[in-house]
Amino acid sequence: MTLSKKQILALTWWNRPKFRDYDAIICDGAVRSGKTYCLVGGFFLWSMASFDRQVFGICGKSVSALRRNIILQLPKWLGRQFQITEHRGENKLTVRLGDRENVYYLFGGQDESSYMSVQGITLAGVLLDEVVLMPRSFVEQACARCSVAGSRLWFSCNPAGPEHWFYKEWICRAKDKNALHLHFTMEDNPGLDSAIRLRYERLYRGVFYDRYVRGIWRAAEGLIYRFSPDRHITKDIPEGRYYISVDYGTVNPFSAGLWCVGGGRAVRVREYYYNGRERGKRLTDEEYYRAILRLAGDKPVEQIIVDPSAASFIALIRRYGHFSVRRAKNRVLPGIQTVAHYLESGVLQFTEECRDSIREFSLYVWEEGKEAPVKENDHAMDDIRYFCSTVLSRKMDN
Repeated sequence: MTLSKKQILALTWWNRPKFRDYDAIICDGAVRSGKTYCLVGGFFLWSMASFDRQVFGICGKSVSALRRNIILQLPKWLGRQFQITEHRGENKLTVRLGDRENVYYLFGGQDESSYMSVQGITLAGVLLDEVVLMPRSFVEQACARCSVAGSRLWFSCNPAGPEHWFYKEWICRAKDKNALHLHFTMEDNPGLDSAIRLRYERLYRGVFYDRYVRGIWRAAEGLIYRFSPDRHITKDIPEGRYYISVDYGTVNPFSAGLWCVGGGRAVRVREYYYNGRERGKRLTDEEYYRAILRLAGDKPVEQIIVDPSAASFIALIRRYGHFSVRRAKNRVLPGIQTVAHYLESGVLQFTEECRDSIREFSLYVWEEGKEAPVKENDHAMDDIRYFCSTVLSRKMDN
């Protein structure tokens, strides 16, 4: 495998006279730049060469994400000389190299309470993959547990906004933290096929292009989606499969859309939008269900995708047994990226009947200084996001 100079440095910095006195390494930048592979490889090479019978931490957004993105790849990344045994019930690995053996515990930094999972443990080092997705309290607690002499901190991430605490505390203050900062772009990965690179360049637009392709810490600002009536409004409904997506609300608006997926397009054929606050009357789950029946009409709806928090409405749909129902995937930022991609590629289209969707596209904006949309004019936007994340990404990827 051919590696770039930057990738080799991420692997070997701890053993090079010019760099080995650093206490930490930070690898940030573009997706598919090879930073994770090299950082993880360097972490295990360093820990096994420097310690024996010590304990280390490997942290991700969740333990399942760590297993998927890193642990399952380790035999391929490290080679046969490393003997890796996973103890799933204890969320730990034991790794042997020659006559040395170390233990690596897996931790998930999902929310503010996650810091408690690392309290009390003593570590000789910690690797934090996708550190910007973890709460600050968790990251700081994990770093504080590294009290063994010679311990080091290893960070990887894609960029977020320039107001993110990790950018301000670690990227901007790398020298003060005695941290080696390596910024990666796709050019730093010679193993990335040019066609794959072009695919990623086409996949993202706007703020996500700057972050994930150019590797820039850029703020999200202004309108979230680039919606164009000329490009995204159509009268042509393809032959295809039908779905309904729902954002549930009682006091807040209830939004649902009927979709037809076929011919490489997904068209929102019509929609139902009810604002109980404006109408001065809240509707019951039964009334919303009848509205869904009217929205479906005579179309053979394969599945209804529902806001996962709407437990009572999901239970009612299942009780009637007329429709198959599924809880929506509800990760906001990845969902926004998915919607933006399908809008940009022309896959996602709307008929003129979808007036509330069209209206919300012109009002859906980023909250100033935060990595989140303003929680107004977002109900059709949410049900569109549910549809794209849960149904469309699966259909278009297969």
